[in-house]
Amino acid sequence: MITARDIEDLIRDSFPNAQITVEGDDGAHFSAMVVDEAFRDMNRVQQQRAVYAALKGKMDGSAGELHALALTTKAPD
Repeated sequence: MITARDIEDLIRDSFPNAQITVEGDDGAHFSAMVVDEAFRDMNRVQQQRAVYAALKGKMDGSAGELHALALTTKAPD
């Protein structure tokens, strides 16, 4: 079972300086907020694709450990 901490660790590997908040404790459905300077020149789709790529397939199909992730991404204010 995947945990919020596991998700944060996976995202942090790709975005080491990001402000990351992951919530959810049912082992399948989570929400995450990722704020990182790397997102400054990306549109929202590009930002979210970058975060999903950081999850290294954990959301892939019915076999994925992570079934739902409500994701918010942005550059710092």
